[in-house]
Amino acid sequence: MDFSRTGIEIGPFDIWGTTINPTLHFYGLLIVIGILAGTSLVAWLVKREDRDPEHVWNGMMWAVALGVIGARLWFVFFPPVVTAEAGKDTVWMLKNFFDLNDGAIAIWSGGLGIFGAVIGGFLGILIYVYRARLTDLWSWVDMAAIGLPLGHAIGRWGNYVNQELYGKPTDLPWAISIDNPPAKYAEASGFHPLFLYESLWNLALCSFLLWLWFKHRHRFYKGDFFLIYLMGYAPVRFLLEFLRVEIAEVPGVGINSSQTITAIAFVAAAGFFTYRHRIAAIPADKHYDENAARLKGPSERKPKSQRKQV
Repeated sequence: MDFSRTGIEIGPFDIWGTTINPTLHFYGLLIVIGILAGTSLVAWLVKREDRDPEHVWNGMMWAVALGVIGARLWFVFFPPVVTAEAGKDTVWMLKNFFDLNDGAIAIWSGGLGIFGAVIGGFLGILIYVYRARLTDLWSWVDMAAIGLPLGHAIGRWGNYVNQELYGKPTDLPWAISIDNPPAKYAEASGFHPLFLYESLWNLALCSFLLWLWFKHRHRFYKGDFFLIYLMGYAPVRFLLEFLRVEIAEVPGVGINSSQTITAIAFVAAAGFFTYRHRIAAIPADKHYDENAARLKGPSERKPKSQRKQV
């Protein structure tokens, strides 16, 4: 067993005359921990609503599977400029799909896009809700939106392990060192830890959403918490892109893909939120209950057999 910065080599093992050295990558481990933490929070919220938390864990399988696929596809189709300039662009990764180091299938080597993960995960939730014949879709999505930034905050530390998502050179006390920085920054000794900034912001966003959920939920419509998540995350990610070294661009257009999608997401979410609260006549069943925000004690919660399956 050999420990390194990126993982633990377990082995070697001899299987039918072939020596293998499987590696437990810290990047993947941190993502799994983030997924479990975020899902546990959602399951806790669901249980407090007298609903069956098993739906959360079952739905997680769909959300994670499609989320990982979406995250990897986002990276493949919108690779960082430095990756593309090194010859590992979209065409190369697709042509070398099964290359275990840098091909499209090599998720364990890093390279996941949060935007693709959100899109894929949302699609996974829709599929599960349809298959399980659940109603009240947007309240489920709202609770998932509260757990998402927690999982994201933990998963971002995988970028630290892989030395990804770092910013421009800085001499701040919390600057991090990079083993192989781009040539133009070869003399720099410290870089902005963008993964840390984003991780801390996601923790703050998760805390804020929890506070709204328990204290002021009755003021919102079902689906609002998902919109608030988008409005809370998008501007910070947009601004951090100005500090980022390994930016990704829309192929053939030359504009920052992350800033493009975050700008669209913020404008769409803010516009729809404003429309719902100032213009549209929302049906009563789309409001959260006046007493929904109150935390329930253990004696007030229903047994599992009586929980709602909606």
